[in-house]
Amino acid sequence: MVKQTTIASEITLTGVGLHTGQNVTMTFKPAPVNNGFTFIRVDIEGRPIIEADANYVVNTQRGTNLEKGGVNIQTSEHVLAAFVGCDVDNVIIELNASEPPIMDGSSKYFVEAIEKAGIEEQCAERNVYVVKEVISFKDEETGSEITIIPSDKYSVTAMVDFGTKILGTQNATMNSISEFKTEIADCRTFSFLHELESLLEHGLIKGGDLNNAIVYVDKEISAETMENLKKAFNKDKITVKENGILDNLTLHFPNEAARHKLLDVIGDLALAGVRIQGKVIANKPGHSINTQFAKKLSKIIKTEQRNQIPKYDLNKEPFMDITKIMSMLPHRPPFLLVDKILEMSDSHVVGLKNVTMNEDFFVGHFPGAPVMPGVLIVEAMAQTGGILILSSVPDPENYLTFFMKIDNVKFKQKVLPGDTLVFKCDLITPIRRGICHMQAYAYANDKLVAQAELMAQIAKKQ
Repeated sequence: MVKQTTIASEITLTGVGLHTGQNVTMTFKPAPVNNGFTFIRVDIEGRPIIEADANYVVNTQRGTNLEKGGVNIQTSEHVLAAFVGCDVDNVIIELNASEPPIMDGSSKYFVEAIEKAGIEEQCAERNVYVVKEVISFKDEETGSEITIIPSDKYSVTAMVDFGTKILGTQNATMNSISEFKTEIADCRTFSFLHELESLLEHGLIKGGDLNNAIVYVDKEISAETMENLKKAFNKDKITVKENGILDNLTLHFPNEAARHKLLDVIGDLALAGVRIQGKVIANKPGHSINTQFAKKLSKIIKTEQRNQIPKYDLNKEPFMDITKIMSMLPHRPPFLLVDKILEMSDSHVVGLKNVTMNEDFFVGHFPGAPVMPGVLIVEAMAQTGGILILSSVPDPENYLTFFMKIDNVKFKQKVLPGDTLVFKCDLITPIRRGICHMQAYAYANDKLVAQAELMAQIAKKQ
């Protein structure tokens, strides 16, 4: 079981946005489990949050741009790629502008910041989507296509064809995420001269210079264009090197362009919302097809997760029977709502309740059509979690458990007489000072029936 991770401390970077030209301060902060990657605009009242979610993609011109509630995040892909490449699951990214700093046009400086902040293991299990069948998406107009196939790890191959003499067909492969830092992270964004002229005409790349983007010269440069470039990049002199690149940049790899396209794929697919185990093959990738594929993948993942119910052997000897449960919990019938504890570790617990027509609450809760009250399902989940928190003290019989908070409660299915409820509670944060913060689920008939985020505290009996 691989645990989720976050950064160990916060760290700040400063720079300019590639397209806005604005000075920007960006701070990475540790985040709780299941947070994923979230951007916070600290320059806007209310500090709005924009989750790194493919469904918030609104524009892919020269970068992957997100929008939620009218608030934008531009060119998110290089930052997101760095977190995936460093094997980090949960981070809060605070920005005082719409666009992260471009730095040198790669993920290099973000990776360095993450490593300086340190990486910390969390108590919850990492959510990994294991690809079991081939999933594809093709743009018929451009011929771009992305396919993901089953594999025992996450790997990416990018095949690009730029259709120019200066930069033709290139391929790049990352065999596993461990190669990201050394093989992919420092590969910089690039542009062709004809694109550069158009971007300048439309007022973009205000923060660009010849140190944060590789410019491939795919056409003859006129004297007028040369003057415009010198003015735009504040240079006295601009030259074209033998390899067809403007000014003084040296390529890190002969196929740096393809490697950067691969970097973009990793960053854009982070918008699917979970870690991926599968082999990605991207033919002529770009932000548009990358994010459309991420959206398709996200939808598939959510559908499968809704239908993916954990399986437990209900007939094997339980970890705790009702006698042991009663020796730990202060609850008694009719308010004891857990019959067995099936399994337990330092960070999770699984309990069971057989719902019968003899339950006291069925006397008054729709006698003609009995349904278990939702609040009692939440209480049963909490009692199951109570076993976990009380197990953290040597004398649980001397403690009581009290609710502190209930969040994000959802009821999916009715629970009826004859159903067997299975409760699974996972710690969101480690138990500290008798406080337990957990994500709880209730299942019956191979379906998720309820879920909630619960916080409780134990206190000694008076």
